[in-house]
Amino acid sequence: MKQYSDLEFLKLSKGKKFLYRLASFFASIPRGVARFFRNIGLFFKKIGLGIAGEAKDIALTFKEGDYKTKLSFIIMGFGCIMRGQILRGLMFLLLEAVFIFYMVTSGAYWLSMLPSLGKVGPREVYNEVLDTYVYEYNDNSFKILLYGVLTLFFIFAFVYTWRVNIRQNRIAQSILSSGKKLRSGKDDLRSLVDDQFHKTLLALPLTGILVFTVLPIFFMILVAFTNYDGSHDGYNNSLFHWVGLENFRTMFSWNAGGHNYSATFGEVLVWTLIWAFFATFTNYFLGMFVAMMINKKGIRLKKVWRTVLVLTIAIPQFISLLYVSKMFAKNGLVNLFLMDMGWIKEALPFWTDPTWARITVIIINIWIGIPYLMLIATGILMNIPQDLYESSKIDGAGPFKQYTKITLPYMLFITGPYLLTSFTSNMNNFNVIYLLTGGGPTNAANSWASGSVGDTDLLITWLFKITTGAESKYYLASVIGILVFVVVAVITLVVYNLLPSIKNEEDFQ
Repeated sequence: MKQYSDLEFLKLSKGKKFLYRLASFFASIPRGVARFFRNIGLFFKKIGLGIAGEAKDIALTFKEGDYKTKLSFIIMGFGCIMRGQILRGLMFLLLEAVFIFYMVTSGAYWLSMLPSLGKVGPREVYNEVLDTYVYEYNDNSFKILLYGVLTLFFIFAFVYTWRVNIRQNRIAQSILSSGKKLRSGKDDLRSLVDDQFHKTLLALPLTGILVFTVLPIFFMILVAFTNYDGSHDGYNNSLFHWVGLENFRTMFSWNAGGHNYSATFGEVLVWTLIWAFFATFTNYFLGMFVAMMINKKGIRLKKVWRTVLVLTIAIPQFISLLYVSKMFAKNGLVNLFLMDMGWIKEALPFWTDPTWARITVIIINIWIGIPYLMLIATGILMNIPQDLYESSKIDGAGPFKQYTKITLPYMLFITGPYLLTSFTSNMNNFNVIYLLTGGGPTNAANSWASGSVGDTDLLITWLFKITTGAESKYYLASVIGILVFVVVAVITLVVYNLLPSIKNEEDFQ
């Protein structure tokens, strides 16, 4: 693609400028993706160099350390206690004692069972007291995987703390050799509410993120490499085991058992992207238009109009969407009203025809989404300097020119990151699709697929269907979850780096 200088670009016509920007955008996508993977490579390279540097520092610390430092390699906190930092040393020692106790009592067992995910499943055994055969439940694959992952996290935390313990001994030895005094336990406690107070505040939230966010994500990723489903729940009916990349081969295979999971995934992904695009930008521009109309000078009862719109989002979506779904049904109020008025002879296929269903959910989503954008746009429009509009009027600019040259650029600059997050959240918009159509109408070509894929199903609703019912293919849902994450991550990182509010932060300051 030909590159224009700034002067050459200014000489282009409006149509050529638009086409050049559009071509530049699509041309930048491969570069953005390549930059993404290059950054991943640099990230792992940095990790490798960091590990090598840490290993070198540990070896140097042991070589140059005194007996207190060297014993701290085995007895954590020993050096701190011997140097008078009792509280710090006891904390290290307590953690080591807890770690050893946990590993001896249960941690080693969970780790030993992790490669197999269980050896003895449920089986029938003869009960002499009852004089009948009863089921005996033994290993639990789910618990083994969960507690095995928790044990790995605990080991990583212990190794990190052990490294901190070694570093503290090196620092303490260096401070004492220079003739300075070490900090006491009181100084450590005082620092927790003073210069280190940010660490004290972040300790609990960070722990919560690790336990309730990072751990479930890691667990979900591992499920993709097992055969965990309704018939292999890991305890009640059968154990589940590692299957390697078999689930990914099934997903990407063009002919898995006579059917194409990859084609089904592609169809659902395309509709998900189309839905996210229209759900984002129709709400964005129409919400902005409504905000401009309400804020326009001469409009009366502005608060009333805003209140009427806000009522739409004040009612829980669970109630409003289910009600709207019934209204547009074959025998719903909308079809009955249109037939009573004589405008139609038979019910319109709002939920039974794929095209009608897709258009209908997009239109109903506009009704739901406009109030949010109206409120956001109202606050931003009020902050646009009125001098710009007055100056443009003097120069002869009309309302459309003012919108394209002042209002829209300002809105896009301020709300660029919001547009991106709105697009990604609409890709995972479960409520609107599931409560309105349940993913239907059923796609006959893909009815064989797990969850019976429908024409309005998004990836998130398909994932939900896969995990419910008799099959409950959790492993396949996990694979789809990973693919959704990859798609969303690539789109987010590429578009984020192209946003004007990121590339030119100073323009509106």
